[in-house]
Amino acid sequence: MPFTHPHMRRERQTIEAMITIFCHDRHTPPPGECCPDCQALQAYALQRLERCPFQEKKPTCAHCAVHCYRPELRARIREVMVYAGPRMLVRHPLLAVRHLLDGRRKPPELPRRSNPTVE
Repeated sequence: MPFTHPHMRRERQTIEAMITIFCHDRHTPPPGECCPDCQALQAYALQRLERCPFQEKKPTCAHCAVHCYRPELRARIREVMVYAGPRMLVRHPLLAVRHLLDGRRKPPELPRRSNPTVE
């Protein structure tokens, strides 16, 4: 499923930019690329973004009610975000400001699943 909504395209650009900043500053990838570990993390993050139940109403990950990353990858993406977040203001100021504004939005409620009553 392609990212058709502008909010989702921006989310994709933001996560790609953060992982690129982290990888280029912390690892030694070839110019214009990320290392294999960061490429795998990016592929996983984009897969999770595609499957987000909120889609265009998606809050920032820090304010989300659904934790869709596996624990070990959640720790890795958190490390990336903590490192790259402040650097985004210099390297990608528009994405950074939009991400900060998105973080102020109220997260949507999770849709309730209907459970049939057991008799």
